[in-house]
Amino acid sequence: MARCEVCGNDYGMSFEVHAQGAVHVFDCFSCAIHRMAPICEHCRCRIIGQGVEVEGKWYCGAHCSRAEGQVGIVDRV
Repeated sequence: MARCEVCGNDYGMSFEVHAQGAVHVFDCFSCAIHRMAPICEHCRCRIIGQGVEVEGKWYCGAHCSRAEGQVGIVDRV
């Protein structure tokens, strides 16, 4: 068993995420999201799924990037 790095639960079905040369251990997806998902620079929500990166900053979508003064970002539908 391995201990979740977010909640500390020692769980037999924990899993590892390998990212940027580091190994992270979680007991559930919500803990993995809490630790790994970027945060929107404008609305501060966790970005689950597609987001946009502009000049090293993350936004949940084009609307938030424009609200922060970024130009040229367009949501695709």
